[in-house]
Amino acid sequence: MSCPFNKDSLDKLETFIDICKSKPNILHLPELKFFKDYIESVGGVLPPVTPEMHSPTKESTEPKVEPEEEVVEEIESEESDVELDMDGCIEPDTVDDSDKMGESSKIPTDEDSDNADEKRRAAMIEFGEGNYSKAVELLSEAIELNPTSAVLFVKRGQSYLKLNRPNACIKDCTRALELNPDSAAGYKFRGRAHRLIGNFEDAAKDLQQACKIDFDEQADEWLKEVTPNAQKIIQHKMKVERKKAEKDLRERAERVRKAKEAHAKAAAQEEADFGDTPGMSDFYKAFQDPEIMAAFQDPEVATAMQDISMNPANFMKYQSNPKIMALIRKLQQKKFPGGFPGMGGFPGAGFGGGPDAPAPPRSGPMEDDGLD
Repeated sequence: MSCPFNKDSLDKLETFIDICKSKPNILHLPELKFFKDYIESVGGVLPPVTPEMHSPTKESTEPKVEPEEEVVEEIESEESDVELDMDGCIEPDTVDDSDKMGESSKIPTDEDSDNADEKRRAAMIEFGEGNYSKAVELLSEAIELNPTSAVLFVKRGQSYLKLNRPNACIKDCTRALELNPDSAAGYKFRGRAHRLIGNFEDAAKDLQQACKIDFDEQADEWLKEVTPNAQKIIQHKMKVERKKAEKDLRERAERVRKAKEAHAKAAAQEEADFGDTPGMSDFYKAFQDPEIMAAFQDPEVATAMQDISMNPANFMKYQSNPKIMALIRKLQQKKFPGGFPGMGGFPGAGFGGGPDAPAPPRSGPMEDDGLD
């Protein structure tokens, strides 16, 4: 039986085997899976990957971006460098559970509603006389009778404002707005309470909404008072967001730069690994071709190429398969006119072989050409 490989193919095969001996890790390359499958199919066992031996495995060729040092950057607070006019602000009060909010699920009877209205009127009399604590007491009793009345919560919130209890006012007005989202008074007094504890942005939003629902001169006056501070805070927030966006862009650009450097370094290392070995640089680069890599992912193609690698004469079985022939043509264009190491040439149809390549096998008896 004559050797089915020409001299050029045998030289490349010998070079490939020498590389495998000196750098066995390359046998674990995904691109050489077909060769690995062949070795295992005949009972061979591949040597395990040895980390101390440098080889262009997938792990070593993939770019590794060094973790960036965490940059501790002080994030400016909303008002860290904003000069606000805090004149008129007071210390916030502490809200406890002693404030009566009523049973939210209670459905008041007509009698409950009448008694609640009577207590509300009495509370307004006390409020007008400056007895704000008494007004709160009466309104709390009214809320127990009718916890569905937004007006009662607004009135008690207004009384809390007079007692310099802005947080209690905010709690009552918020409840009032849950019961009646269109309560202009609820927004008005909650906005004023926010202003007293320095929440100028929230104050402006509430007072704007109050004037939108039902314009009120006092609410408009309070709005004009808080607007300068609110605008300063809004502008400062925009500045902080802009700086954060710029920082994110810089960090993203730095990550891209490092990734490119890592890719270039890996490519240079691959070239250094294979550049001094005749034929292997082109061999390795060929299998980086996306079309070739994609073709070997097809089980049909991979099986056929393994079959050909075991016996190049089997090439004849696949001449009618366009996928196999397209891959073979692609391989032949990658500076391997005699075939790939480990695969030999492709006899027949003009694929490799060279002058010493054997003639393609004939499938039937030779016919008389009539030239004798």
